[in-house]
Amino acid sequence: MTDHRAAFDASITFGNGGDLTVHDFRVDVPAPDVTEDEIAALFVASLGLLMTDTVELANVRVFAEPHKGTRGGPSDRAAADPAARGRVLPLDTSATRLEIPAPPGVLDRTVELPAVVVRVSGAGWTAIDVGALAPFTVRGHAVLLQTQDAEGLTEAAAHRLAAQGAALVATDAPTLGAPRKILLEAGIPVAESLTGLDTLPPTGAFFTAVPPRTASGANPARAYARVP
Repeated sequence: MTDHRAAFDASITFGNGGDLTVHDFRVDVPAPDVTEDEIAALFVASLGLLMTDTVELANVRVFAEPHKGTRGGPSDRAAADPAARGRVLPLDTSATRLEIPAPPGVLDRTVELPAVVVRVSGAGWTAIDVGALAPFTVRGHAVLLQTQDAEGLTEAAAHRLAAQGAALVATDAPTLGAPRKILLEAGIPVAESLTGLDTLPPTGAFFTAVPPRTASGANPARAYARVP
């Protein structure tokens, strides 16, 4: 199987001020038809950048070349398990809950949603903030938050997801806390206490969380992802 890499110019602005410009930067990519959203996510992950606000790519080209071990890339097993490709992966635990704002029980709101996986990065980082969302298109997507801290998501990031039209927000944290209310009031279903998000690629999977037939409020749920 032939490896591929991407080369590009990029401009990044940061939520706490400042910017960064790079030329002919290169990252490992999973396939020749990789999207610019995927490349941007790999770029941010490879440098471990925090509080990114916007990421703009230019002069993107993808070419055959052996992988160099980009952090968060396809040869980094910590980013996603290659064995997950072509499988349906369970993501629920005995504690997994799903709440769907009224009207409840509408399956097309929580089934086979295109997914993006936003991962926390950096020592001491306590919650996913708006910068971590910058590389991703979230409108109409299930946004899956893989976090190392129970806080999971900042309120500013929750407002950003609501404004940008996320279809669903899910997390491996026990709860999203105050941001949970922000999302539900915006009409966005919320799933909590997932597992296995480390096996998913940043983009390309499809997420499903199935509520009980008579769901109202937060209910136990089955959740899984299909990875083409």
